[in-house]
Amino acid sequence: MTERIRTQIGIVGGGPAGLMLSHLLHLAGIESVVVEARSRQHVEERVRAGVLEQGTVDLMIANGVGERLKRQGLVHRGIEVRFDGGGHRIDLSELTGGRTIMIYGQNEVVKDLTDARIAAGGQIFFECDDVRAAGLDAKPSITFMSAGELHEVTCDFIAGCDGFHGVCRPSIPAGALTTYERVYPFAWLGILAAVAPSSDELIYTSHERGFALHSMRSPELTRLYIQCAPDEPIENWPDEKIWDELSRRFATIDNWQLHRGPITQKGITPMRSFVVEPMQYGNLFLAGDAAHIVPPTGAKGLNLAITDVRVLARAFEEFYRSGSRVLLDGYSATCLRRVWKVQRFSWWMTSMLHRFDGDSAFDRRRQHAELDYVTSSRAAATSLAENYVGLPMDPV
Repeated sequence: MTERIRTQIGIVGGGPAGLMLSHLLHLAGIESVVVEARSRQHVEERVRAGVLEQGTVDLMIANGVGERLKRQGLVHRGIEVRFDGGGHRIDLSELTGGRTIMIYGQNEVVKDLTDARIAAGGQIFFECDDVRAAGLDAKPSITFMSAGELHEVTCDFIAGCDGFHGVCRPSIPAGALTTYERVYPFAWLGILAAVAPSSDELIYTSHERGFALHSMRSPELTRLYIQCAPDEPIENWPDEKIWDELSRRFATIDNWQLHRGPITQKGITPMRSFVVEPMQYGNLFLAGDAAHIVPPTGAKGLNLAITDVRVLARAFEEFYRSGSRVLLDGYSATCLRRVWKVQRFSWWMTSMLHRFDGDSAFDRRRQHAELDYVTSSRAAATSLAENYVGLPMDPV
């Protein structure tokens, strides 16, 4: 037996992009079904991004999913850029007219959105196997197996929010998309440690041994990263070695101390820049990591995905209100304008802060001059701050 479901928007992917889109559509009176390959526990517990732009925070609060965020999120008004043993604070709030960032884990965003959709009676299918998207040019459908039963969702449109390795982008015919990609010759070794953060703000460090980042998830949990080789086995990094290397890279001339504690999670993440154009084909619209990946240095991946679905939700709302496809047809062009600005910023932050194998003495000197300029010029610091807190969301 096949369970057949009819809805307006079929959403593949139950991460923050897919859930936010479903929530915004619900508020606009538009029906949707979310299909997610992983279990609810998995998507609510996996540790991902944790820096929310001002626009993302404002969107969550304005649409009724920001109460826990307001209670538990950590507002940050600046970041520190550290090199040559000294720290240089970039006052994000002062340079951007009061805009800030907030530390609030992606898994927490997912919990809030999942709770909101379930409370509103939304349909979310978790642990789905053999997910397929078809009929992109005419009558879209999503088929999948759930609890041993075949399901078919027929819909007007499909939103592919299923990430870089999802099924939606490969469902588009060969040759319809143009891919732009850069793979970086290093990765991030990330850890989550059960210890209070050593700083009230994020610290971005450029060191002769490689990049390091100090972040946090709560007043009791610290999130830390160090640059490493992309093919390095995690077994080569026992806990004590990680703490020793972090201490070396964060060291300052005034003997700043890094808090150590039990490491509860660790993993190595490769780094790439990736964009496909256009972000739509027929009645399929790609959003978030399904359409683009940014290196995490600029803290933009989650925020860019949320902006995509904000644009898409408004386009769907306009279609069902007036029958006009103008906003839907312009979805890709609207999103890509922001996507490429964010790619530029993320590439620039990555290039400024990391050590590249093969760099010449000239390259090292130029990189040092870039750091010196950013931390001593108000104009340069303002450019960094404007991008870091989030560019204005383009009107649609």
